[in-house]
Amino acid sequence: MKKLFLLLFCTLALSASAQNVVRTQHRAAITQDAVTTGAMTIRKPDYISISTDGGKELLIMDGTKFTMTMGGKQHVTDSRKNEQFATFHAVLKAVINNQPIPSGDDLTVTTKNGQTTVTITPTAKKRQLFTSFVLTIDAKTSAIRSLRMNGRKGDYTDYKVQ
Repeated sequence: MKKLFLLLFCTLALSASAQNVVRTQHRAAITQDAVTTGAMTIRKPDYISISTDGGKELLIMDGTKFTMTMGGKQHVTDSRKNEQFATFHAVLKAVINNQPIPSGDDLTVTTKNGQTTVTITPTAKKRQLFTSFVLTIDAKTSAIRSLRMNGRKGDYTDYKVQ
């Protein structure tokens, strides 16, 4: 079933208008970063998929459901149950639909040199997969330029849209 889903996902990603993405995965304990390429697909009102490394690494926001496959492990959460992803969902949905970015205690928004940077840092200190998200958006077109997901101990995964 997973392989069927992956095949369907890759087919849909290739048939929709996709943008090229470069994914850099940095692990503090490893000297060389892992760099792969792939595609990002966005559909209104709140669907984003990023597929890299031939579909082995996935990041999908489908409504309130977030699915991430990294290193063969799948992580699933729902923004209705996860406060950190609730803010992330609200921000991404606003960006996709060209709406104002919502305000909140756990996010900061700065605009500089034609780019808007949104940093989401959870206020709850319970164990989270990521310590923060940093989303860079073109201030004029509202196009996503990069997404960085910061992990614990200096690890991060960075997606740059080409």
